[in-house]
Amino acid sequence: MIKVKTHLGASKKHGIGLFADQDIPKGTVTWVYHPKFDTAFSQEDVDAMSEAAKQQFLHYAYWDHERQHYVLCYDDQRFINHCSKDTNIESTPDRDVAMRDIKKGEELLCDYKGFEHTFFERKGIDETDLI
Repeated sequence: MIKVKTHLGASKKHGIGLFADQDIPKGTVTWVYHPKFDTAFSQEDVDAMSEAAKQQFLHYAYWDHERQHYVLCYDDQRFINHCSKDTNIESTPDRDVAMRDIKKGEELLCDYKGFEHTFFERKGIDETDLI
């Protein structure tokens, strides 16, 4: 569940991005896992989806190694983009925290390996393509 004001916009990193709609001080929790907003799905749940639904789902979901489930964020958190350099959000499976002061209008960026250490391998993506 997003804990700060944000909006979606065109990202210089990748397609659509999540942007601060307020100044966010360093140390602010910007997102927390909430089971009523961020739904967990078992591998069996995903396997039961139609191929089209599965592709759409897996585009936005991440694998939570602790819960052993895929998690799909209900809100716009699913639009946060990856950046391995110059990240401003420290991301874990349970919460995101501002690593530095973030100005209103700035894109929120995290290292996807912070919440899913096998993200790039699972998706068959070369991480260097997204730096």
